[in-house]
Amino acid sequence: MSEFATRLTAWQREHGRHDLPWQGGTDPYRIWLSEIMLQQTQVETVIPYYQRFLARFPDVTALAAAPVEDVMTLWSGLGYYARARNLHRAAQRIMSDHGGRFPTTAAEISTLPGVGRSTAAAIAAFAFGERGAILDGNVKRVLSRIFGVDGFPGEKAVENRLWTLAESLLPERDIGRYIQAQMDLGATLCTRARPACVRCPFQDDCVAYRDGRIAELPTPRPRKTVPRRSARYAVVVRDACVLLERRPPAGIWGGLLALPEIPEHSTDVLAWAYERFGLRCTPGDGLAPLSHAFTHFVLELQPVVLHAEPAAPPTMAGEAGTMSWQALGELDAAALPTPVRRILDALTAPDLFAN
Repeated sequence: MSEFATRLTAWQREHGRHDLPWQGGTDPYRIWLSEIMLQQTQVETVIPYYQRFLARFPDVTALAAAPVEDVMTLWSGLGYYARARNLHRAAQRIMSDHGGRFPTTAAEISTLPGVGRSTAAAIAAFAFGERGAILDGNVKRVLSRIFGVDGFPGEKAVENRLWTLAESLLPERDIGRYIQAQMDLGATLCTRARPACVRCPFQDDCVAYRDGRIAELPTPRPRKTVPRRSARYAVVVRDACVLLERRPPAGIWGGLLALPEIPEHSTDVLAWAYERFGLRCTPGDGLAPLSHAFTHFVLELQPVVLHAEPAAPPTMAGEAGTMSWQALGELDAAALPTPVRRILDALTAPDLFAN
């Protein structure tokens, strides 16, 4: 389809998105931040996080100099927390290895932590006008449908075919608008469910539309059973404070504040709490369990409320593995994973904090 890029960019000029907060400039820091936040996250969700993040860390120098705990706090609730840790590491790498100047080519940008081939190409196109293909989820869906590419895009052979196709369609100029047009088409018209085919500029040429295969393309991930895990978490409270633990950098909720996990083999939770924290506790009212889906498994969380005898004044948790008290009235500013925040939000009974 020789006129693919021309038709797509013409559509974007008239119908694309032009007022997103990261559009309208070429600052690579702002573009990089938006691209990382938008990985596996909807635009509507990202916008307030993006604005708060920029207000606190307006440039790469400020981000690199900040404690990682501050970065995690602002990221709290956005999910996929490795993105935040990599963002912080990448900012420090830019300061140490690039003299504080953002790399200017996709090849250099792709060496930063958390930046893959497609993200690097998008940043280089928007910030520096470098000509290169991208292949995010939206583009994979658009190309698979319009050109009838069979096979799950996550398979290497299929992905390679899509990369070859994406590169063959690149225009010679106006690369930033073309990249944005690809993203816009997938996000606003060629969506996963209920795509607006009647408004698509490629309706007459789309293989999926012509053959009635819109629901089949792109080919879904092969089905497999999602593992389920369960764990108990101690909600140790005293005087409207809760005991929290700073998670280690690696693993789920890395670097965030979380409830201490009760070992699976512990049958006497009160004895475990005394041995672990040196606190004498009594059982509290039960809280309902909840489920939280990660990328590769579902976690069933069972909160166990414990009332602690008088303890030290509340302080923020510091290094990974340390325990400290956090006032429940100050949780909005704490770096908490979503399921932990939901558990703590349930602590509303006025008698829960009785001595």
